[in-house]
Amino acid sequence: MRDLSRTIVMWCPDWPVHAAMRADGIDADAPVALIEHGLVFACSPAARRDGVARGLKLREAQARCTSLITLPYDGVHDARAFEPVLAGIETIMPGVQLMRPGVCAVRARGPVRYYGSERAAAEALLACLGEQGVADARVGVADGPFAAEQAARRSDAERIGIVVSGGSAAFLAPLPAGLLLDERLGVLLRRLGVHTLGEFAALPAVDVQRRFGAVAAHAHAIAGGYDGRVVVARTPPKDFEVLVEFEPPLDRIDQVSFGFRTAADRFIEALTSARLVCTGVRVEVRSESGELSERSWLHPRWFTAADVLDRVRWQLQGSGAIDSGLRSAVAAVRVTPERVDSTGNHEEGLWGSGPDERVHHGLTRVQSMLGHEGVLTATIGGGRMLAERQILVPWGDAPPEERVRSAARPWPGSLPELAPATVFRERHPVRLMTDAGVDVAVDDRGMLVGDPAAFSPAARGAGVHRVQAWAGPWPVVERWWDAAASRRVHRLQLVDEHGDAWLLMLDGAGEGWQAEARYD
Repeated sequence: MRDLSRTIVMWCPDWPVHAAMRADGIDADAPVALIEHGLVFACSPAARRDGVARGLKLREAQARCTSLITLPYDGVHDARAFEPVLAGIETIMPGVQLMRPGVCAVRARGPVRYYGSERAAAEALLACLGEQGVADARVGVADGPFAAEQAARRSDAERIGIVVSGGSAAFLAPLPAGLLLDERLGVLLRRLGVHTLGEFAALPAVDVQRRFGAVAAHAHAIAGGYDGRVVVARTPPKDFEVLVEFEPPLDRIDQVSFGFRTAADRFIEALTSARLVCTGVRVEVRSESGELSERSWLHPRWFTAADVLDRVRWQLQGSGAIDSGLRSAVAAVRVTPERVDSTGNHEEGLWGSGPDERVHHGLTRVQSMLGHEGVLTATIGGGRMLAERQILVPWGDAPPEERVRSAARPWPGSLPELAPATVFRERHPVRLMTDAGVDVAVDDRGMLVGDPAAFSPAARGAGVHRVQAWAGPWPVVERWWDAAASRRVHRLQLVDEHGDAWLLMLDGAGEGWQAEARYD
């Protein structure tokens, strides 16, 4: 008989949705879905009542619930929002293990001896969670973390589920086998006629080990009520965050920056003492009226105290703070490290970092003078038009993940390689004419009306160049299914008498030919 450890598990239903709604100030009764890779990752109870479920495609979810509010799923925010909950639990029950955001476990022995019984310990845990705004939490107590979590999920109206010691096997027996097994093994067992955890536990352990391997053997033991895992208390991360509260609140950016200067120095000194460097920080600015401005900032190398101070100032300026239009004065500023790394991974080489260091210091200096948006770097994203593919990102920031990921997707109608060297952010009008001086057009079948013979880079017709070669046109049709928003353009490439190659575009809106790019 294996030693079994009584375990208390706290489960917060729909935690990712709860954390996202609380961060964005969305009403608790609103239909909300978190989207990841175009699929529903999690949804609120109101959305589920309208038929939205995990795994649905975004369009299908919106079709089922027309008032659905969609938000991108952010796993980092999910974990960060759960950190205060863990800290609150640790004040009454030390030794908490984080299983995943929204679920944590505690050994039952200590809390039971302190509070007198398992139910009293569970009630104390629910009361603690209620004080932190987690009103719909569930608590389960059983032999091992898996059975305790299932007890929490199947708790009664009191939101407490307790499985008697030694009764985990009977409690788990009617549950579906897919709760514990991966999809591939679950499908195989269903084909063999094994549908529940009880039926799976009834199989001979030796045969399960021999046929399905060590992972399935471990799952077989858990299904039989022999969950030998013990709760491993987490080591609370060292708190490096700094908070400065202004009394009275300040209404000028320079005053806030000056007041936070010492805190920025203290923030970096604490990280340095722990032999860490910070490559990402989160800045929270709270106003006198209760408004909260939150933003994460990245750094191409690592933050210094001056860099942290710059980010605070830029956030105040970018959010319309104070003399730029914030509705009330700043009452507090909090800076928290989001990404840290060992200083050993960022030590300079034997001969320094040479040109890279000079480039970094130069760009950082210019950025500190011009502001956060003053220095931009280019990244290629997805799109059909060339200007749409340009993503300009402030120096030190990461490009939008979705835009970068979309660059690898197929874009029917997009221009194949090689791309032009010069792309005009604002396309300028040009003229394309036949030998008779008549403007070249495109008919309804997408064919040219007249052969291009002359080209003028200016719409006025000055500086006419002879066309040496041309190719096209190629149609680009967007949103053909939506008559109100559909768009049809035609592209054409040509080479003039000076050897310059151009990419022209004729928009169906009747604006005439425009230069989209030039091949230098």
